[in-house]
Amino acid sequence: MTDPSSAHQAPPGCPAHTAAVRLAGLEYQQTPAQMYRALRREHGAVAPVLLDGDIPAWLVLGYSEVTYVTSHDELFARDSRRWNQWENIPADWPLLPYVGYQPSVLFTEGDEHRRRAGVITEALEGVDQFELARNCQLIADRLIAAFAGSGQAELMTGYAHALPMRAVVQMCGMPTSGEDTQRLVEDLRISLDAAEGDDPVAAYGRVGERLRQLVKDKRENPGPDVTSRMLLHPAGLTDEEIVQDLISVIAAAQQPTANWICNTLRLLLTDERFAVNVSGGRLSVGEALNEALWLDTPTQNFIGRWAVRDTQLGGRQIRAGDCLVLGLAAANTDPQIWPDAHVGAENAAHLSFSNGEHRCPYPAPLLADVMARTAVETLLERLPDLVLSVEPETLTWRPSIWMRGLTALPVRFTPVVQ
Repeated sequence: MTDPSSAHQAPPGCPAHTAAVRLAGLEYQQTPAQMYRALRREHGAVAPVLLDGDIPAWLVLGYSEVTYVTSHDELFARDSRRWNQWENIPADWPLLPYVGYQPSVLFTEGDEHRRRAGVITEALEGVDQFELARNCQLIADRLIAAFAGSGQAELMTGYAHALPMRAVVQMCGMPTSGEDTQRLVEDLRISLDAAEGDDPVAAYGRVGERLRQLVKDKRENPGPDVTSRMLLHPAGLTDEEIVQDLISVIAAAQQPTANWICNTLRLLLTDERFAVNVSGGRLSVGEALNEALWLDTPTQNFIGRWAVRDTQLGGRQIRAGDCLVLGLAAANTDPQIWPDAHVGAENAAHLSFSNGEHRCPYPAPLLADVMARTAVETLLERLPDLVLSVEPETLTWRPSIWMRGLTALPVRFTPVVQ
């Protein structure tokens, strides 16, 4: 992202009447909090921005403003077909997989959204949290065993990413290993957070193909899994509706949870409050998990909401059809709620799981907490002298304005004889 102090003049049709800032370039991906502070100083709680290809949108930075947008679906709705910029969107636009309208729960509204979200909620409620914790511990043990004897590991790819991936696909009735599963997870990564040379549109298509086969298999042979419960639900969703909703469930569970695990481990290994005190029991893993959600929330920004009619927000004139990007990370550190710059990590009023009717459906946040907590606690128990193998300031974040996660977390420890 470019320096907000050298903002670009908004192109014709941009919702802003002042200069807009490009959410691209990513010079500030390492310290997004500085970027959000600069945007607040220049634009207030709602900033005019340019998405890929200089497509205009609004970035909602304020806690109160994000809460208002997500609580007023009659003003800021989820059906992206309202967008007033579609004529300017190319077929290969990088954000198309998550902005282009799909028959998914993400884009439904009103009674239809409640019907679809209800099916997901009841399917997830069928997950036994104690069984999930046991499965996650078994997965953690196997992953740790693979590197425990070496005395060193890269935890992002070898542990934090792999554990929720295996847990989520198992919940959905897929094998936890195998080439198909690995390809599915890689395609989800590409569609969520594409690197240079990736094709997110093609990757999203491959995800849909793999899940269509899963739904077909479970239609013929249902089991004790989320996919089967969705198929058997009396709401009678079509196979394609279930495919689209499974994409939402898996995408929302896998990479954000992986980043949550890794961001928490980084905090534990680099912040002296935790590095000194976790083993002594004065600061718990739970507190570290919660603080990571406040300060390094896995989903920094979420696209989005679309204005149903002309309205105002944060002193800005919002036109019907304008796109609003929810600045979840910025809202969590809003100085209006934390005026002394100290985030109260002991409470859980963060917006990391969004807010309102379209927030992560219950009990998804609880299941994510089970996966993340089990991953962190098991690792610390198995490798109690775990330390970073590089200087903390050399750790780098993925170059993304959407997701917040490290590129790598290298560690060392006393080798464990198997």
